[in-house]
Amino acid sequence: MAGDGRQVEVQRMMIKMTVPESGAESQPAADAENRQATGAESRQATGAESQPAAGAESRAAGDAESRPAAGEAGRCLAFSEGCPVLFELGSAGASAACLGASDVPAADLAEALPGSLVCDEPPALPEIAEPDLVRHYTRLSRRLFSVDGNFYPLGSCTMKYNPRVNERAAAMPGFAGLHPFQDDADVQGLLELLYRLRRFLEEIAGLSEVTLQPSAGAQGEMTGLMVINAYHRSRGEHRPKVLTPDSAHVTNLASCAICGRQACSVKSRADGRVDLDDLRRQVDERTAALMITNPNTVGVFDEQIGDIAEIVHAKGAQLYLDGANMNALLGIARPGQFGVDAMHYNTHKTFSTPHGCGGPGSGPVGVAEHLRPFLPVPQVVRNDDGTYRWDDDRPDSIGKVRSFYGQTGVLVRAYAYIRSLGADGLKKVSETAVLSANYLAARLKARFDLPFPAPYAHEFVLLPRLREGVSETDVAKRLIEFGFHPPTMSWPIAHCLMIEPTETESRATLDAFADAMITIADEIEHNPQRVKSAPQNMPVQRVDEVAAARRPVVRWPDGSGRNDAKTG
Repeated sequence: MAGDGRQVEVQRMMIKMTVPESGAESQPAADAENRQATGAESRQATGAESQPAAGAESRAAGDAESRPAAGEAGRCLAFSEGCPVLFELGSAGASAACLGASDVPAADLAEALPGSLVCDEPPALPEIAEPDLVRHYTRLSRRLFSVDGNFYPLGSCTMKYNPRVNERAAAMPGFAGLHPFQDDADVQGLLELLYRLRRFLEEIAGLSEVTLQPSAGAQGEMTGLMVINAYHRSRGEHRPKVLTPDSAHVTNLASCAICGRQACSVKSRADGRVDLDDLRRQVDERTAALMITNPNTVGVFDEQIGDIAEIVHAKGAQLYLDGANMNALLGIARPGQFGVDAMHYNTHKTFSTPHGCGGPGSGPVGVAEHLRPFLPVPQVVRNDDGTYRWDDDRPDSIGKVRSFYGQTGVLVRAYAYIRSLGADGLKKVSETAVLSANYLAARLKARFDLPFPAPYAHEFVLLPRLREGVSETDVAKRLIEFGFHPPTMSWPIAHCLMIEPTETESRATLDAFADAMITIADEIEHNPQRVKSAPQNMPVQRVDEVAAARRPVVRWPDGSGRNDAKTG
C-alpha cells in the first residue's frame, strides 16, 4: 500500500539541488565524475593511464591558477535538515511484507511467557510500504561517505578500493556455506586456499612461517608479542620491557599492556627517523623487543633499519615490524631480509579486503625460523599425498588466539587480490602508492608546510597554515563539502593532516583533491569564516560534540514528545 499524502509532502522536502555561485562563498566543486574515481576498472592499481605522471616534483602547487577554481561549476546535492525517520513516513495499514497464514497452532502468550514480559498492547512500530522503506534507506545511504563513492585520503589507515572480484570469490557457496566443524576431507578447497595464502605471505615478508588466525591487525600485534614472550621464556629469560618509537601506533602500547610488558618510548630525530643513540641507551638484557613501523607513521622509510636490527639483536631482543604500512613495500623490500623477527599484516591495508569498521578483519602474523614453534594452533599444512589438514601437534604453541581458524571470508578476498595481481602487479601497487603520495606532496608544498623532508613512502604529513582561529578540524569539515573524506588529523604531530592516497585513485581524483586543498588554503588566508562555518551544504552541519557525547538522543520520543536520553 502506498501510504498517505503526508509522505509525498515530506519527500518533496527531502532533496533539493543547488547550483553554487562563483567566488569565495561558492559551494564546492567540480562534478562528482571529475572528483571521484571513474569506476572499478580505472581504480585498479595496474591502470597506468589513471596514475600520476612521472616528474610530479616539477609540478608546483601554485600552478592551480591555470585551472578552474574548485566550485566554479557543477552541482551539489543537499538535503534539508528535517530528514524524516520511519515513524514520520509511516501510515496506518501500510506494510512492506506479505505473510501467508500461519501453519502452526496459535500459542497462548499468557501460558508461554511470564506476565512481566507481555505488553498490554503491541509496540508502536512504523507501518510503511516497501517502496517508501527502500527509498528511505537509499536516501540515508546517500548521506554516507564510502570508499565506493568517495576518496579516502586517510593516512595510516590505507582505505583502498575493494575490487568486486574479491567479493564474488568470497561469496561462492563453496566458501561462504562452509561450517567450521566440517571434517578436513570435506573442505579441501578452502584448506588449499589458506595454505597457498600463507605461503604467499611468507614469500612477500621473507619470513619462515605465517599464521592466519588473528582476526585484526591489533590482535596480530598481540599474537606476535605472545610468540616473542614464549620464545624468551623457553630460554629462561625474563624480559619485561618493549621499546616503541615515539611515532608508534597506539595499538603497539595496548598490545604491550595486554601481554604484561612495559612500553618504553624511543626518541625520533627531526627527520622522523629513529634516534639510534637513544635506542642504544634504552635497549638492554631486559628488553623483549622493539616494535617499529617502517615506513613509519610520518611517511618516511627509515633506511637505518639494518643498524636498528643489529642494535636490538646484540642485546638478545627481537625486532617486531608493525606491518600497517606494507602497502609501500610489496615487491620492493622483504622485512625478513632487513632483520625483522616477527610482523603482522593488515589485510585491509595491504590486500584490499574491506576495512572492518568493527566487523571482520584479519591480521596474519609472520615469524622467523626460531619463532615458528610458538605460533598459534591449529595451522594449515600440506600432507605428503597432496591433501591438506589442520595441525594441532605443536607442543610449544601459545595456543589459540581466536575461535575456529581465522576470518576465512576476509582471507579468501586477500587471496583473490594477490592472485589477480601476481608478483609484478603487487610491486606496481607499492610503486604507484608511493608515486601518488609524492605527487600530492609536490602539488601541495607551496601552500602547506611539510614538517618532514621528502621523499615520502605511501603517505605524508602536512600542516595547514592556520590563522584567525581556524583549526585543522575546520579544514577537515570544509573538505567534506568537496566530497572527500577528511584525512587523519592531529597525529602523529599536533595540528597535522596525514594524507595517504593509495594506489587505487586516478590522477583526476588526486588533482581534484589537491585543488580542493589549495582552495581551502586560499580561504584560510582571505575568507577564514567560510572554513570555520563548514560544512554548510551537508545533512548535518556543526553540532555540539560535547553535548552529543554526554546527552545522546538514543530513542524515539514518547507520547509526550519528550526524548529521555537517560532511559534510552
